[in-house]
Amino acid sequence: MEFFESDYFHYRNNKLYCEDLSVQELVETVDSPAYIYSKKYFTDKYKEFDEAFRKIKHKIFFACKSNFNLSVIKTFVNLGSGVDVNSEGELLRALKAGANPQNLIMSGVGKTPEEIKLAIEKDLLMIKAESEEEIFWINKIALSLNKTARVALRVNPDVDAHTHPYISTGLAENKFGVDTETAMKLFRKQNDLKNIKFTGIDMHIGSQIIKIEPFVEAANKLSELILQLKSEGIVLEHLDMGGGVGSTYNNEKTFEINDFAKSLLPIFQKMDCDVFFEPGRYLTANGGILVTKVLYNKNNHDKNFIIVDSAMNDLLRPSIYSAYHHIQPIILKNDRKNIVADIVGPVCESGDFFAKKREISESIQGEYLAIMSAGAYGMTMASNYNSRRRPIEILVDRDKYKIIRSRETFDHLFFDEPELI
Repeated sequence: MEFFESDYFHYRNNKLYCEDLSVQELVETVDSPAYIYSKKYFTDKYKEFDEAFRKIKHKIFFACKSNFNLSVIKTFVNLGSGVDVNSEGELLRALKAGANPQNLIMSGVGKTPEEIKLAIEKDLLMIKAESEEEIFWINKIALSLNKTARVALRVNPDVDAHTHPYISTGLAENKFGVDTETAMKLFRKQNDLKNIKFTGIDMHIGSQIIKIEPFVEAANKLSELILQLKSEGIVLEHLDMGGGVGSTYNNEKTFEINDFAKSLLPIFQKMDCDVFFEPGRYLTANGGILVTKVLYNKNNHDKNFIIVDSAMNDLLRPSIYSAYHHIQPIILKNDRKNIVADIVGPVCESGDFFAKKREISESIQGEYLAIMSAGAYGMTMASNYNSRRRPIEILVDRDKYKIIRSRETFDHLFFDEPELI
């Protein structure tokens, strides 16, 4: 079987470590299922991205939809990152984590009037608008507050990101943004929108993109718009490239961030504006694991099942995207043979699986497996399906750890339901 190792999750004497902590000893203390994150990974990836674009004026906004734990957000805020939020809840999380409103971007294709009002009242750096009707709503709400809202327009460059169709967002058929013609029409209405100041053009062409070319194509298209607007006297302050930089889950040939920068810098240097980035997965995915306990081994004819105590409600990606995650024992046993098995959870759905027909070392009831690359879109997509409690979250910093979200109790699940009638 294959193992996933890095400077942050690695084996010492056949035991899996997160930084300088034994995962076995940690999970025996906190029990499973458990999300375990490496603080050093988050820090190193942020600094690597930031350094790659040092030659231009730029700003990173952590896309907290990938991992919205308050301590994770605070880790990036402390590094100087802004935060990209997609809802009132994410906005309140970012503020609670200590983010300055001037370092917050409000995204989202369907913002409610209440969310727009809050963003204007908190004086966010900008609201990213995605339709003509939304522009008019923002202007109306800003007028009612006697304020001017800073607004960027998300433009759909109609670029194929060559990723899973559910996370492709830059094609004309996708629900996000406006086409270039609509964008130009709206920018030219600046003087009619008395309570809006247009500050930039934004894009986001998809997630888990492993080729540089779609980014280059999209950046070229939007830079042409910026230069055209400038020739008409409409000067924008920024180009927002969004996120989408892919991470290695299996054997994907992802690009290096320095090569990404080298390909894009010539485009950016032609424009006299700031460049924003909104990485999420890139900063967090391989900085986390989900540790799960083996409950049972089962054999139906020639098919093997390993049933674990985590389920699709804890990590949804395999069920909805057929996403690949390495799964490996946290203690390697040299006397175990490899088998081919489905690794499945206890939830009452045939879609409740983490891997199918996966080669994996034999496991015994009570032993632990690590589901790797679980730092992004894990806990943020978790639910209480089957009235299951969501996992505990742990942040490791060298040889110490902190519980950054306690395991839910059943009282948590019942607290907002009234007395029985």
